[in-house]
Amino acid sequence: MSNDTSHPHAFQAEVRQLLDIVINSLYTDREIFLRELVSNASDALEKLRHHKLTGDSVTDADLPLEITITTDEAERTITIADSGIGMTRDELVQNLGTIAHSGTKAFLQSLEAGASAAGNVIGKFGVGFYSVFMVAEKVEVFTRSWQPDSEALCWTSDGRTGYSIDAAPGQSRGSRIVIRLREEHADFARKWQAQELLKRYSNFVPFPILLDGDRVNTVEALWLKNRNEVTDEQYSEFYKFIAHAWDEPRYRLHFNADAPLVINSLVFVPQENPEPWGMGQSEPGVALYCRRVLIDAHPKGLLPEWLRFLRGVIDSDDLPLNISRETMQDSALVQKLGDVITKRFLKFLDGEAKSDPDKYRDFYAQFSRFIKEGIVTDQKHREALARLLRFESSMTDAGTLTSLDEYLTRQKDGQDVIYFLQAPSRSAIENGPYLEAFKTRGLEVIYFTEPVDEYIASSLKDYSGKNLVAADADNLELPDAPEPEGESLSTADSEAFCQWMQETLGDGVKEVVVSKRLSDSPVVALLPDEARMGPQMRAMLRTMKQEAPAPKVRLEINPRHLLIRRLFQARSSRPEAAQLLAGQLLDTALLSAGLVEDPRSLVQRVHKVMATALE
Repeated sequence: MSNDTSHPHAFQAEVRQLLDIVINSLYTDREIFLRELVSNASDALEKLRHHKLTGDSVTDADLPLEITITTDEAERTITIADSGIGMTRDELVQNLGTIAHSGTKAFLQSLEAGASAAGNVIGKFGVGFYSVFMVAEKVEVFTRSWQPDSEALCWTSDGRTGYSIDAAPGQSRGSRIVIRLREEHADFARKWQAQELLKRYSNFVPFPILLDGDRVNTVEALWLKNRNEVTDEQYSEFYKFIAHAWDEPRYRLHFNADAPLVINSLVFVPQENPEPWGMGQSEPGVALYCRRVLIDAHPKGLLPEWLRFLRGVIDSDDLPLNISRETMQDSALVQKLGDVITKRFLKFLDGEAKSDPDKYRDFYAQFSRFIKEGIVTDQKHREALARLLRFESSMTDAGTLTSLDEYLTRQKDGQDVIYFLQAPSRSAIENGPYLEAFKTRGLEVIYFTEPVDEYIASSLKDYSGKNLVAADADNLELPDAPEPEGESLSTADSEAFCQWMQETLGDGVKEVVVSKRLSDSPVVALLPDEARMGPQMRAMLRTMKQEAPAPKVRLEINPRHLLIRRLFQARSSRPEAAQLLAGQLLDTALLSAGLVEDPRSLVQRVHKVMATALE
């Protein structure tokens, strides 16, 4: 061991430059220093454990592998000690006084070149260590290397003028960092403050962390264990811890992969929708870790926004991070990581839906809005999301849901499209005129009954190679139906009646034609595709104080309906009443189509019809 002579040193120019960057601009949160130092301590312990496992002779072999943190409010100090590999005199100079070994020189050069920070420096003394000077007025690093007969030393610096290295008799193997806090950062010397930061950032460090004698990190990193090693009770407790929840998880996905990325993940679906009634968008709930160390508790851009209801952890060794561990250098890699998890979760949900439909139905009742949001916003995963959709249809009982895949199994031979109808409710669809043509032909129609379904209809153009087609479209080509029974206007009379209706209604309609789709209703109003706009979009335009374009419909008549046949006769015998009824028929057709913006005009006409009927 050397004598007690102090050895003062000046910082390299690059180190002074780096300290200025770290203290003034690199880190967004001062509290990060504790995470960095604990991570360094954990890595030092991991390296020491490796030496012991390989049979190397180490000094102080019986010391427990742990991290000890001590706070002292009165002295304004916080001390972080580990029994890891420690450092020799040369390593102190290399790691804390120069930047050649930390990758920091390249980092500074990249900053000067205008590039983003480069180099994976997690777990290395160097830049992460320098973060301590954001809060410290003085730092002492007491250390002794793992190598036998190594000397005990103390590195001291104020982070500005340089550093000194002195002998430190009595220091055991490892490192002990004593931080004298600046007055404005004295709160970090409070036990509760340190405990909160340790639980937030370092809770899953693989070695015991003792804070003023109490163990802090008591929850295991279950995502790194094999699934067959974890009990349901452990999963439940972990979910409650990571999600700050009281309930039991509805689903869990424990997924590990070595390629194309090293991924260890554990995500949960809560029992309840975190955004009840659609009020307020919640933050992402899956935290991002790198080698057990928290990078971001609410990472935006890791998973698609529609997956924000998930809770849990994604951990990857492959993340290249900048020095602060706060900004991912390679956003493409992070997106790839999120893409792998998203695809795996969609596959998992699809399997759950098939293996336990009742359980999936309960999930869907709570979380369908997120699935549908994904359909609208996430083109990459739209096909997989569409497999998870569930709807009522014309061939299901009320309250019974079906999937698009199940719909395809019931299609008629030669049917190459999927039909849907949109309305506020099942009864509105089934009591309207648009379903009649499909009932008579035995064709199934899916019911879109929620407001968001309007956007599903416009986003999901096709599924499994078959186009989604609105059953109320005006250009449908339907197979022939059986000839209906009952009295009907002749072809000539039908054409004459259509011409009269066209003249009577004037600009209110685009054209009036004989319908091939109606069986029970007298008329139906159809909009061309280019003019189609659902009630949600119309409401949005009204909210924006924009006028929705006035719909100009094609009116189809049913020449077999009693009302049409009697109106045909009344056009000659009672022309004024016939004209009034013609307008009322258009109003009721527009009402069924959801195109009546102001019902007051309709009510006024009803009153006139009633008065005429009493004459």
